[in-house]
Amino acid sequence: MVLAALLPPLMLALGEGTNMNDTDMQIQWQEGSGASVEIGYFNPNGQQCCGHCGVSGTDHGQYAYKTECTICGYVYGTNGSDMHERRCPNARKGLRG
Repeated sequence: MVLAALLPPLMLALGEGTNMNDTDMQIQWQEGSGASVEIGYFNPNGQQCCGHCGVSGTDHGQYAYKTECTICGYVYGTNGSDMHERRCPNARKGLRG
């Protein structure tokens, strides 16, 4: 799932009329319930879990997690069920987020 695809549901979660360019806007990043979806978790492929903000992912019952590649800095969305094995779409030839 591309991070841009998360914007419409993210806007719904944050509230109508939210300005995404507002630098004072606070997003509450939350941890999941498993070890691989805790904020700060690093998987074996160098991808770091940064948490979710309540937006549904594309896998049944999963949230979309903000994921950052520690190799190149690329940020993308990942289903919680995939966090433990994800590869960066930019630096590690993984599937697009």
